[in-house]
Amino acid sequence: MASLMEDLLETLSREADEYETLLSYTEDKKRAVITANLSALEGVTTKEQEVTDRLKILEHKRLVTLKNMGEVMGKGHIITVTDTIGLLSKQPNEQKKLTEARDRLRSVADKVQLANVQCETLIRQALEMVEYDMTLIKGLRQAPETANYGRNAESTGDILGRRGFDAKQ
Repeated sequence: MASLMEDLLETLSREADEYETLLSYTEDKKRAVITANLSALEGVTTKEQEVTDRLKILEHKRLVTLKNMGEVMGKGHIITVTDTIGLLSKQPNEQKKLTEARDRLRSVADKVQLANVQCETLIRQALEMVEYDMTLIKGLRQAPETANYGRNAESTGDILGRRGFDAKQ
């Protein structure tokens, strides 16, 4: 059981470290989005993906460790870290270490989630600006309709040519 506890503490600590690494990339990502530097954004995204891959491996390791701990404790199913903390009431030292590791992981994961929401908002705003610019450019290239009317008093929808002035007149 002691080795399982050590594995769990180490895994939680490594997960928190990876989340802190992910959090450190947030400022670079924000700067890249704000300055519309696509190559920098691509670089940051690649680094984030590498961290995410390592986090998936650590999460799997944590779940396997918790499953093994559940079997050792006679629970027969995967237990949570909070469940484990509750089961360690007779071992206050291990309970304290596990509580600190869980709280650190939760704290940094919450910060990453908040940073992701902020980046999502920035990206959404950048996309809206691009859409606005495209609409504006499209509107500048399109000539206004003339006020020509047909027999039924409907607009004919004629569009002025590239030249707004007819030199032959």
